[in-house]
Amino acid sequence: MRTVYFDYNATTPLDPHAREAMLPYLGEIWGNPSSVHHVGRQARSLLDDARDRAAAFLGCKPSEIVFTSGGTESVNLAIFGVARLLKARGRHLITSAVEHHAVLHCCEYLARKEGFELTVLPVDREGVVWPDSLEKALRPDTILVSIMAANNEIGTIQPIAELGALCRNSGVLFHTDAVQWFGKEPFDNVHQFNADLVSICAHKFHGPKGAGALFIKSPLLPDPILFGGGHENERRAGTENLAAIIGFVAALERFVKVPVFDRKKIQPMAERLIRLLDQIPGVLLVGARKERLANTVSFVVRNSDSIAMLAGLDMEGICASSGSACSAGSLEPSHVISALGIEKELANSLVRFSLGRESTLTEIEYVESVLPKTICRAQRHKS
Repeated sequence: MRTVYFDYNATTPLDPHAREAMLPYLGEIWGNPSSVHHVGRQARSLLDDARDRAAAFLGCKPSEIVFTSGGTESVNLAIFGVARLLKARGRHLITSAVEHHAVLHCCEYLARKEGFELTVLPVDREGVVWPDSLEKALRPDTILVSIMAANNEIGTIQPIAELGALCRNSGVLFHTDAVQWFGKEPFDNVHQFNADLVSICAHKFHGPKGAGALFIKSPLLPDPILFGGGHENERRAGTENLAAIIGFVAALERFVKVPVFDRKKIQPMAERLIRLLDQIPGVLLVGARKERLANTVSFVVRNSDSIAMLAGLDMEGICASSGSACSAGSLEPSHVISALGIEKELANSLVRFSLGRESTLTEIEYVESVLPKTICRAQRHKS
């Protein structure tokens, strides 16, 4: 059976160059960067070099980078760390209805367990957070706003620089989950988001799993969420995964400035899928038609559900998703689709195709040949 991998928003294969860069750190360079002897000092020197390289690439100070285990930890450190640091100043948090659960669950926990108040901004039919809704929601006791740069389920790109500027002008800290942005959209430097905190994840752009970073604009020092040693300048306890960090930095340098998700190549293929979906009865494309990630095509199917659709696609060798890979086992309708104002029945039928570097026109032609009958079978199964 042929395999067509259309789930690049969930993860990307580790690039051979990133893997090659990691290999010495899985063998001869094995010391703990916190050890004071020469084996440890060698590891420390290479960790410092990796941080310097990441900072040079991102356009920030080395001290403004905290290496983490990935996007989820970066988001948790940003939200919990800032909220607990500034709770004496205010307890009002703002996020949007279409955030990744890594953001929403943090904010909801703080509201439920630690006495914070949460405002969840609505989105329009395409999933966009309008700046005027954020401006109206800001209050004197607002301490943190967290809005993602690009949505993982439907690909909608937010006006993130404008949202960040609003917060900055109001003296409110701004965090963006930019996990889906890096490697897909133009990148100049980390300050383009107008954010005080930016979450990054390596395996979304052909780096290793288990590696990421949080940019923290100085002099901000969020409270740590992991305790133990004084690693990462006492901001993130735990011995650094040096091999994964090296792979992360290698992928960052290779695949972000010139996005590895080549819009000129990918967008025509995605548009072919969109034209096909527009012709199939009972199918509704979701997300923005224009301001979206070029690789992401998401749709819902009337009289079907995600489980039947994904199973049918998998039988044809097509790897797709029903949204976030982190919640793929959930039977709940997509909160993102629900936030668009789409009825619950359709929210249960989300399918996401996310294309990538290895996607080909031949794969698109194959999907075109099997998708209509796969949708028809799933609709019959539901009825």
